Amino acid sequence: MKPTVHELQPLAPEECQRLLAERSIGRVGISVGALPVVLPVNYALLDGDVVVRTGEGTKLDAALAGAVVAFEVDQVDPIYHQGWSVLLQGRATVIADPDDIDRARRLPLRAWAPGARDRYIRIPIEIISGRRIGVVPRDEGDLTCR
Repeated sequence: MKPTVHELQPLAPEECQRLLAERSIGRVGISVGALPVVLPVNYALLDGDVVVRTGEGTKLDAALAGAVVAFEVDQVDPIYHQGWSVLLQGRATVIADPDDIDRARRLPLRAWAPGARDRYIRIPIEIISGRRIGVVPRDEGDLTCR
């Protein structure tokens, strides 16, 4: 049996976008009072942009201000120490166009938290990156970690 090592590999932007499209729960990173805040959200994609349904509060305030935010999604296997993560940055905006609001309402976005969640935030992908960590078999003569 070949020995194995964990290897960290960068993901191509196309792979990052594919993985992003496969998930529905992520985290949005916002600056509040010059401090980082990371909030779990459910999301969907609209024209390749991340869309989050929200109500009054931190996320809506950031979008109304046109803040640059981070968005992260991942999958982790804690048993085998494998997984991937995708990180993107973009300037958050509130969806205001009536046609886009109608399209956003048809997305599979159902609020988990109580309260009114009738606003939609769009995060266009301005920068995207990702990485995968996994087990790679090695020949017995090549036992160096990368």
